[in-house]
Amino acid sequence: MWHAGIFFSCFLIFNFAFLIPAVKFIYKPIYWSYRHSSGLWHWAGRRFTPAGLCVAGGWVLAGAVGADIENTVTYQSFALLFAFLIFAFTSSLFFRARFSATRLVPRFGTAGQPLSYQIQVKNLTSKTQAGLALLEDLADPRPPFDQWLEFQLAESRRIRPFRMSQRRQTNPFRLATVRAAAVPALPPHGEGTVSLELVPLRRDILRFTGVTVARPDPLGLFRAFRRVRASQTVLILPKRYPLPAVALPGVMKYQEGGVALAANVGRSEEFVALRDYRHGDPQRHIHWRSWAKTGKPIVKEFEDEFFVRHALVLDTFSDESHCELLEEAVSVAASFAAPC
Repeated sequence: MWHAGIFFSCFLIFNFAFLIPAVKFIYKPIYWSYRHSSGLWHWAGRRFTPAGLCVAGGWVLAGAVGADIENTVTYQSFALLFAFLIFAFTSSLFFRARFSATRLVPRFGTAGQPLSYQIQVKNLTSKTQAGLALLEDLADPRPPFDQWLEFQLAESRRIRPFRMSQRRQTNPFRLATVRAAAVPALPPHGEGTVSLELVPLRRDILRFTGVTVARPDPLGLFRAFRRVRASQTVLILPKRYPLPAVALPGVMKYQEGGVALAANVGRSEEFVALRDYRHGDPQRHIHWRSWAKTGKPIVKEFEDEFFVRHALVLDTFSDESHCELLEEAVSVAASFAAPC
């Protein structure tokens, strides 16, 4: 009996030793097709205007339909649309303006909540620049192969075959969405302010690599780019839910030695410092001599040694790198720790 167990164990080890490289070999072409197709789609969405995408789509469709030039005249529209695209691409090569940009963005954002900020753009040329658009350059969200493979294998275990409703509706690697914004006309060596709105999709560190100033060609089909380096990061906090008031049990107890960083108005008589008056401070804590000297109310601050201890425990053990259940647990925990 134990011989059969040893044989079966050796069989599993042998097969898994060859199965893992085989899985990587099979998924490698799929991964590279994913990287190239997503990169091409991202490039086309930024370079082409909506009208340009329609012209490019019509050109591809005309090329597919007009292959039989003896029975259809669709090839004529194919040539015309191709000429439009060549003219638009050639015109973009003559955009030689130079710019500088300063991003005024807050340090923190919240997943799912719009983040509004401004970018100051300066024209570094001696000509007026008009008809411009501003696009944000975010760090590449596409994961390396090992992380992408781990996610795909986890998805295959999570969903059932032919059940499309169980598949994720959004890209789990995408961090934020931001649309292009119009830039006001910039006089020679002048500045302009552009307002943008960014929507973070999940918690993480959002990295900006720069900004792109775009100008469409005379036909309005293809954009010419001038990129400006402006590296910056924003910490995206977890999504929070509105919670009702929760009455937590417990009583205030004396903590010997106090709390090292708890410098607020407490109930002990151990004086800490003086500070400006805040609405709600008791009148018995007002320091009248400092008020007379400074001309504004000053209160005495004491170290709070009486407080209630509560603990918030979050289980972060998960086998998946992109676990939706874990993300929801983090959001619920953040909602208790920092209510909306």
